[in-house]
This record gives sequence, C-alpha cells and structure tokens, in this order.
Amino acid sequence: MARTVPNLTMDDIALEKIDDYRWRIPRSYKPGMRVPGIIYADEKLLKDIRQDKALEQVANVAFLPGIVKASLAMPDIHWGYGFPIGGVAATDIENGGVVSPGGVGFDINCGVRLVRTDLQFEDVKDKLKELTYALFSDVPSGVGSKGDIRVGAKEEKELLVKGAKWAVEKGLGTQDDLDCTEEEGAIQGADPAAVSERAYERGKAQSGTLGSGNHFLEVQAIDQLYDRDACDALGLNSGQIMVMIHSGSRGFGYQVCEDYTRSMVHCLAKYNISVPDRQLACAPVNSAEGKAYLGAMKCAANYAWANRQCLMHLTRRAFERIFNMSWQKLGMSLIYDVAHNIAKIEKHIVDGKEKTLCVHRKGATRSIPAGHPALPQKYKKLGQPVIIPGDMGRNSYLLIGQEGAAETFYSACHGAGRVKSRTASARSTNADTLLKELASRGIIVKASGRETIVEEAPQAYKDVNDVVDVVHNAGLAKRVCRMRPLGVIKG
Repeated sequence: MARTVPNLTMDDIALEKIDDYRWRIPRSYKPGMRVPGIIYADEKLLKDIRQDKALEQVANVAFLPGIVKASLAMPDIHWGYGFPIGGVAATDIENGGVVSPGGVGFDINCGVRLVRTDLQFEDVKDKLKELTYALFSDVPSGVGSKGDIRVGAKEEKELLVKGAKWAVEKGLGTQDDLDCTEEEGAIQGADPAAVSERAYERGKAQSGTLGSGNHFLEVQAIDQLYDRDACDALGLNSGQIMVMIHSGSRGFGYQVCEDYTRSMVHCLAKYNISVPDRQLACAPVNSAEGKAYLGAMKCAANYAWANRQCLMHLTRRAFERIFNMSWQKLGMSLIYDVAHNIAKIEKHIVDGKEKTLCVHRKGATRSIPAGHPALPQKYKKLGQPVIIPGDMGRNSYLLIGQEGAAETFYSACHGAGRVKSRTASARSTNADTLLKELASRGIIVKASGRETIVEEAPQAYKDVNDVVDVVHNAGLAKRVCRMRPLGVIKG
C-alpha cells in the first residue's frame, strides 16, 4: 500500500512512496493527467531530483494522448525540453497514441558503446598519456568539429538508411560489431525525404566526430566485479582495459529535432490535443506528421550509429599505433551499443494484453532480459548489456537487463544525471585545480576547450554509484562490473 510522504514535495507535489525505490505522482495532482507518474529513486536521490522542475515535467508528460501505465522517470532524471531527461513514456498507437519530438530530444540516438580489450592496466599505465593524446589527436571533438570521413550528398542518404552497416561496408568495422549494436545499427523505416536540406548540410562533414558537451571517449579499467558468471561469459576480469564511446547524431539530429518541434506545434490544434507545455508538441503516430517525424528521427538514429561505428574505428586505429599490434590481436571487440534518445515501435504487455506502443526513451536506455526475441544470439541466454556511464572523476557500469524492467517497457537510466547546470558548474569550478585533482588520482583529461572541463566537472553530476544502486535494487538491470576512468577525451 502506497503512503504519502508530505515532506518530500516539489512545487506542491506530494509523492506517494510505493517502496524504497519507487514513488508516485498521483493523477489527482493535475486535472488532465491520464496516468500517474512513477519515479525510480531512493530518498537520497530525491533530494537532488527536487532541485529543479523535472517532477513537474513527469506530471506534464502524463497528459499525452494514448499514454499507458505511467509517465516514468529514471533515477538520473533532470530538467529537459518538454520531457525530463531520464523520462520514459509509451503511447498506444491503436488508441490515438502520439509521438513527441520532446520525448526523444535534440541529440537523437545519443548513445554509448563499450569496447573490451585484452590489455590489462599494467600494459597501459606507462603509455596512458601517449594513448590519451593519440586518441585526442585522431578523434575529432568539440563544437562544429569535422572529420576525415566525408560523405557526399547521394552517399549521405544511403548512410541514413544503412546506419552502422554503411561504415562496415566501407571497411570501418565488422559484422560482429553490427551484431552487438541495438537494432544491428540501423532501425528500419528511415525516410531521407523527410529530412530538411539544412539537416543534410549540418551532417555531411560530421561523421566520425565526437561532438561537445557531455560526449566523451574514455579509457577505463575494471575495478569491481559483481556477477562472476556474466563476467566470464563476456570475457571480463579485474584490471582489464575497456573503452567507452559516448556520442550521437551531432548537428544532423539536432536540426531534425528543431525542424519538427517547430512544425508540430500546429498539430496541437489540428488534432485537438491539450498539453500543459507547448514543448510537448506531438502528433498521432499514424498521422502524416507523426510518420514524417519518425522517418526523419530514424534517419538521425542511423546517422548516430554510423557515427559511433566510425569513432570506434578511429579508436582501434589509435590503439594499433600505440601498441604496434592489430586491433584484433588487442582483443578490441564490441560489448554492446545502446541508444539513449529515441522513440521506437515495440510490442509490450499492458493490462494482460499485447499492445503495439510508441516507446519514448529520453535519456534512458533499453534493458531487455534473457530470452527476449530482440536480443542477438550472443546475448539470448545472458540478457542485454546495459551501459551506464558516470562522470570523468568517478565510475561507469556495465549491467544486464532484467525481467523487472517490464514495468518500465524494458528501460533503465542512461547515466548519472546532472545536478548543476553547465553555467553553475563553470562558475564554481577552476579548470587547473580540477585537472590537478584528477591527475593526482591517475586520470588524464584532454578537451577541446577549458570551458568543457569546468562544465563537465564531477560535482555537476549525481554520484553514479547511487544511481546504479537504484537501478539494480529496483530490478531494472543487474550489476556486472564497474570501471574507473584513466584517460578522458572531452569535446
């Protein structure tokens, strides 16, 4: 039985405690809410969550036509555009379900891929600085960065349909990379005709570029094993060197989102949709506008998968140069690549019946258990790898999807989640002091500008260890191992 906790309020929201890791915003909070809000957090994280208006956004999302079960929030939740970052919502397509660009976000298919190596910390420690500098040199990063992997106009449309397969066909990876990528690196239904010329212009020179802000490339070492059987199945051990790549669809995806957030506002009146925030502009999935947005969004998602495939190729090439050995001999294989910001058409059980839903995951990652039909053969018995990065001063995690995630449409969180805005972090952080403090802990950081370093300071984020505790204890995903940062490349 849920109980109301009066002291845990934000803007007069009285949360009902369901258990130690789940809290409810009742439908009675705002007339017009179609479902309750459910927040995954413990009491410690709630104190951070209440610092901004993310809970209000959870309630606002509950107004969306066709929404089922609940407006969901992961433990890394914070304020975003329309939807909170860390928000999950599914709409029933056959019953007027809508798709909202604000439920995907501007960096469409921002995501993470985790690469294992056969190297141990002892193999890397004396070359760490050289390796970090080589990666910084070889992988373009920063605002407006352009890469050596150039794409012509005709070829760009092919890339938008083929996704990561386009890069593999160019010799920038292998079929095994595709097998270990969500949707095999290309979601079906991409429609290049639904993409504006401005988006094409912004995307043509940015394939194989890291971008800016919280995007990163990080050399890590495993420092904690939790599930020995899963680690054995994945070939992981303590001290092993891993590489994590976090990037998205760059200016291309941003432009797609900008185009459709503007054009969809008129759909609110056209389809008689009432929402408390125009940033939740949306259209029925089966409408012309909904189909056009999904076709363009899928193009951006495929662009992002191709981008991360290219980034992994550049990373492998840098490792080859530093260690004078092929990436195959270095054991640099992909564990998995997961999307963060995406809307997907999926089948789920709702009230005992199978429904076709449009699942929005904004700052949230898929987390599916062993035996699920969407899993590649390699992970049928294990479950899907779930990758949750932290900040550049703490840890990152590898987990495995669990059956408990069925109640979140098989979703988990995507990271630690900000507690300070970039501006606030920059005001309170000295770049030189931070770099020295990180260096004293064996962490080398290279960035395209000092501004990024202070904006991405560890204190700007929740402690990822607390966030992962909630994910694990709530049954959304099971901890496998933890990594600590060694060399960090920031945009």
